[in-house]
Amino acid sequence: MMMQKIVIKLGGSALQNPETLRELSRLVAGYQKKNYAVVLVHGGGPAINQELVKRNITWQFVDGQRQTTTEMMGVIDQVLAKDVNGLVVNALQFAGIKARGLSGAADRILFCVQAKPELLQVGKVVLVNPQAIEAALKAGQIPVVAPIGIGDGHEKFNVNADWAATQIAIALNAKRLVFLTDQDGIWDENKKPMAKANPRRMEQLIEDGVIAGGMLTKVQAMMTALASGVGQVRVLHAGSASLLLKQENLGTLLTNVPHYNHSKRDVMHGRAS
Repeated sequence: MMMQKIVIKLGGSALQNPETLRELSRLVAGYQKKNYAVVLVHGGGPAINQELVKRNITWQFVDGQRQTTTEMMGVIDQVLAKDVNGLVVNALQFAGIKARGLSGAADRILFCVQAKPELLQVGKVVLVNPQAIEAALKAGQIPVVAPIGIGDGHEKFNVNADWAATQIAIALNAKRLVFLTDQDGIWDENKKPMAKANPRRMEQLIEDGVIAGGMLTKVQAMMTALASGVGQVRVLHAGSASLLLKQENLGTLLTNVPHYNHSKRDVMHGRAS
């Protein structure tokens, strides 16, 4: 019987707390015991900011997305594919979990085109090649994927980690997609986390301006995942990650509803790290 797959996206902000990696390790180990194949995708925005500041490189946001120059792309690649990726892999290995670090570009996983000309090297994923991920899983390892994309000319792209995780989950036919963030879930109009929601409810909260900023990108990615066959998506605080093994009502669970169509929105562009 083929193992069911779970894709976990770990937010860069959550990584600021060392306990997060221990919680992540406990969650991954628990899923392995339940015979799930686990794939990790991580962000790294705060770490990128720190390195850019250290190098006196300034940046700007265009329509809420980080404009990525060639100089910045080199820094982002270093921080995500080496520093942050290595941090996550080492934490898993320290906990006794076999893990393999992968780059969406170097391992030819995330194929991209330029999202918008004014964003320069920010990529939109158009194809996922899961070969390297599946090879790691076959070897009994946890693939840890850095969200760097590659273009037709072998140029690298800065890819939003939420969208990278979503596209990977779709390509792997994952049963679940879990977002570990620095929030307890998706907030409603009363600023309280919702236990359950569906895409229609999300659309209403977006229309009302309740869901905005970074959570808007996540929700748009989540709805695309559901519309593309992922069974369920959950958002919860990374600090509570391992509790999910016994308390399946943590955070916000988003599940699909029949005949839902979100094509009226352009949801294919998420904010890059």
